Amino acid sequence: MTTRKTRVFSGIQPSGMLHIGNYLGAIQQWVAGQGQKTNFICIVDLHAITVPQDPEALRRQTRELAALLIASGIDPQQTTLFVQSHVRAHAEGCWVLNCVTPLGWLERMTQYKTKAQKQESVLTGLLDYPVLQAADILLYDTDEVPVGDDQKQHIELARDIAGRFNHLFGETFVVPKPVIRESGARIMALNDPSAKMSKSDFTRGHAIRITDTPDEIRWVVKRAVTDPGRDISFSADPDRAGVNNLLQIYELFTGQSRAAIEAHFAGKGYGALKTDVAEAVIEGLRPIRERFDQLITDPAELDRLLAIGAEHARAVADPKIRLMMERVGFVLPA
Repeated sequence: MTTRKTRVFSGIQPSGMLHIGNYLGAIQQWVAGQGQKTNFICIVDLHAITVPQDPEALRRQTRELAALLIASGIDPQQTTLFVQSHVRAHAEGCWVLNCVTPLGWLERMTQYKTKAQKQESVLTGLLDYPVLQAADILLYDTDEVPVGDDQKQHIELARDIAGRFNHLFGETFVVPKPVIRESGARIMALNDPSAKMSKSDFTRGHAIRITDTPDEIRWVVKRAVTDPGRDISFSADPDRAGVNNLLQIYELFTGQSRAAIEAHFAGKGYGALKTDVAEAVIEGLRPIRERFDQLITDPAELDRLLAIGAEHARAVADPKIRLMMERVGFVLPA
């Protein structure tokens, strides 16, 4: 009897430019899992339009994201990398799951409540976002979903939806589990270490983008918020969040142990810390930037790779959506 590999599904929106928080908290984890597990990485453009989008910007950002993921080490030969709207089962599955999901489950989602408070008129898609996310995950019999802890509630909802569907219509879905990376899951903003680094915040100094030039990286790190003290050591103290954030970035880019890092910076000041962090980031991102520049100037190659990914994704998702439709009682076409 052959045991199938663990299936991992990850989704990422084509909005804004990827920063080192995305790279350290998610993409590195995806790259490391290639070959060991069956990985699906979805560029979730359907999720992107839950808030207003400029069509041309969305198209450009989708291509840029695909190029950045491949440049960062995602191998289309080992990982199914595809665009969400290229696989119709995602939208179809969302509608079927909508019809078994109580409204109250969606209204208590923390991210929905936070975003809704900032808008005069809330789009239906924003409320329904977690059901589409559940469809994304469940279509592939996903075992694991690597997420930041801010997305854990949505994965718990996907588990609840899967359990409810299985109860109503028979065993149909694998019930997925969230996987939170202990280190690097929350890289904080360099200008405000109390806030998570965000793709949608374009304030200069907030984040290091993967495509930033070496001079820009040095500028951002030099102005990073630290604290009034002098000790350079890892700490859970909120008052030392700035230094801890810089140390965590250095740790993840160099692969050194925390003991070795603290010994390296013993007796040194914050100027030395910032210089070394900037250089570690520059060297870590150099090959990614070079590969990205090659890919983004060859759209035909990008389209070819994304078409392969969509074909592989449909081979798994299409039979699952057909089973879902059969279970709920639809008359299926021959």
